[in-house]
Amino acid sequence: MNNELETNPELVTDILTRFIHEEVTKIGFNRVVVGISGGVDSSASAFLAARALGKENVWGIIMPYKTSSPESIRHGEMVARKTGIRSEVVEITPMVDAYFDKYPDAGNNRRGNVMARQRMVVLYDKSAEHEALVLGTSNKTESLLGYTTLWGDMACAINPLGDLYKTQVWQLAQYLGVPDEIIGKPPSADLWIGQTDEAELGFTYREVDRVLYLMVDKRFAIRELVEAGYEENFIRKVFEKIQRTQYKRRMPVVAKLSHRTVDRDFRYPRDWGV
Repeated sequence: MNNELETNPELVTDILTRFIHEEVTKIGFNRVVVGISGGVDSSASAFLAARALGKENVWGIIMPYKTSSPESIRHGEMVARKTGIRSEVVEITPMVDAYFDKYPDAGNNRRGNVMARQRMVVLYDKSAEHEALVLGTSNKTESLLGYTTLWGDMACAINPLGDLYKTQVWQLAQYLGVPDEIIGKPPSADLWIGQTDEAELGFTYREVDRVLYLMVDKRFAIRELVEAGYEENFIRKVFEKIQRTQYKRRMPVVAKLSHRTVDRDFRYPRDWGV
């Protein structure tokens, strides 16, 4: 791993717990709900939230589908026990299948997107039930590659992990005390049997994080990355993923007609002192 991708997990934990506490409480809330998938990202978010708000103010929602791995459910329950947060299992199979009964020929991508969005429907309903904000779990690698479902797993009120690459989340999770069997297992969105992130992407997170860091954080051009020893086809594949998925990383584009357009000229924190 590049030295640049190594973090100070103690400092990162301090920053992120303060971030969660301040962003939640300053607008009148004191609770969060977080979807727990049994993976390292959602586990890290749950551990951070328990530190920031107290375990009694965090709800972990485990939302399996019929094809979900039993290990994912077990790991989700393990996180709830380790952190002491409140937890609930909500089975999404009948909700998803009710829709796809009408479209039985839908492929894995469509089904996976609906599962991700249905989970967010549940989380936002639970946020209303518990008067809580939805805590995000997506990392910087997923965001840059567009390996997220718009209005699905990337939807949230605040996201503590969004500026950490996947390899940095692994470091943070180890410091926080996330169980090793969760940290060490192959990353998977668990959307269909046998699905893994790295097989679907065509490269490992450790490989791509090094390129993403140089390309995004250090602003290396393709030529400079090639000179640094990276394979050009791999660089261009990553670059194209970033370009193609830019629409996922911004709010909907608003046609500007007035002098003060929401999120362009009128930005709430700046204009109203929050």
